[in-house]
Order: sequence, then C-alpha cells, then structure tokens
Amino acid sequence: MSLAPGTERAAQLISPLSPTMEPDDRTNRLRAEATRVRRSVVEMIGHARMGHIGGDLSSADILTTLFFAVLRLDPAVPTAPGRDRFILSKGHCAAALYSTLALRGFMPVEALSTFMQPQSALNGHPNRRKVPGVEANTGPLGHGLPIGVGAAIAAKLAKASWRTFVVLGDGELQEGSNWEAAMCAGHRRLDNLIAIVDRNRLQQGARTEDTNQLEPLADRWRSFGWETIECDGHDHAALYKAFTTSSVGRPRCVIARTLKGKGVSFIEDRVEWHHKVPSREQIELALKELV
Repeated sequence: MSLAPGTERAAQLISPLSPTMEPDDRTNRLRAEATRVRRSVVEMIGHARMGHIGGDLSSADILTTLFFAVLRLDPAVPTAPGRDRFILSKGHCAAALYSTLALRGFMPVEALSTFMQPQSALNGHPNRRKVPGVEANTGPLGHGLPIGVGAAIAAKLAKASWRTFVVLGDGELQEGSNWEAAMCAGHRRLDNLIAIVDRNRLQQGARTEDTNQLEPLADRWRSFGWETIECDGHDHAALYKAFTTSSVGRPRCVIARTLKGKGVSFIEDRVEWHHKVPSREQIELALKELV
C-alpha cells in the first residue's frame, strides 16, 4: 500500500479546526480524535507484538491538539514550503504519530495495520523518506530538538512565517544535546520554536527522578532563556492555549504533565508498560475502556 500523497495542488496550509470554533466544540472534537488515536495504538501494537504503548498513550492528546487545531499543514502537499514543521523527538512513540497522521489524512488509515511488518514504511521509528508528514528521522534520543533549532534558524534567515514544534520525552532530557540546543535557541531568541515535554515521569525501567533528577524542570528551561508554561497534558483546552498564545522574542517550552499509559487503567503510571505488549485479553479490555 502506497503512503505517497496524490497529485499535488496549491497547498492549503490550515488546521482543520478553525481558531474561531467554539472552545467546547474544539475540545470535544479533540477528545474524540485522541480516543481514536489511543484505540489505534492499542490495536497496532497488539497486532505487531512490539512497540512503546505507555508513551504513545501519554502523548495522544498533545499530538491531536497540534495536528487538528494548531499546525498549519496540508496532507495533500506534505512538503509545502510554508508548512509548519513538527518533529517527534521521542521517535519510539511512532505508533501515536502514525495514527495521528492517518486520521489527519497523510496516509490511508488502512496502512496502520502494516505497523512493524516486513517491508512496511511504518517502522518502529519514523522515517522522513517513507512517511508523508514526517520531518525528521528520530529514535536516538536527544536529536529532535537540535534539528528543530536548525529549522527555526532557517525560517528566521528566510524571513518565513512557518513555525517549528518539537515533542520530547522527559527521560530524553537527560541527553546533553538537548541543553546545548536549548542554550542556542535562547541565545538566538527563536520565538518561532515551541518545545513540548511529555512529562509522564517514567522512562525505560524507572521513574525519571530516580534515574537523573530533572526538577525543578521549568526553572531549568527558563534559565536557558525560554518562556515556560506548565499545563495538564491531557487537557485539550489548556494545551491549545499553551500552543497558540503569542510569544515575542523567546522560544517557548510547554511542560505537559501527563500520565504514562493514559486511558487504560492497568497501564497507567506503570513503568513496565514502557514497551510491554498487551495480551489478546488485555487488548479487548483496553478497547472497552477507550470509549
């Protein structure tokens, strides 16, 4: 099944949910899309027998808010020069990204059934040469934000209006390359760059604070010259406000407080579900909860 878009036309760089939409209507639509993403993730990982279900579920509200209400994109013209750039630095959570891209129209929803299968474009980590809508190959942690900083600098040099958004895992912040990139972005006052931290407080094998203390995380970002906002990472209205409030002269970090495994009771806040795969019975139970 080809994932390539059809015949390209003049790009229509908009988000499907208008800024003038009633806030309650927007929130209800985003909640519905996030549930669809979570159900898709459970099915994809259950079928593939591999994946990173905990972080996929924690990031679903962030991704749907971005792709359906914030990012200026056109799935029919995924490489339009004026598009906003999105980078999933925590590339191991590819299932959530693929599901979001499919629901947004970048690929057929039917393609999701090929996740992790031999010769599939939908690898365990996103590949920009294989999947429309993917801006950067990610997987090795600590690379997405440096790429995003480079993209934001490029937009400034070109005097272009497009923006760059980067989603990072909180455990990933133990990589020093992120802080080098943060320092550069603060120095250059890249107000066209937004970093979003999926702050679920768990990483592979342990809690982040037991591995390498990150708190006070907001103060750390501020010390590098970033405007920093903390919000509930499952509150679509709060996320939308954090992503769309204007900022002048500084990059922005949104620390989205999330629950790993959000939406599935036996997965939530359990460290072993970083990459544990649900059984057939657990898949059925999870889908019953995700309504």
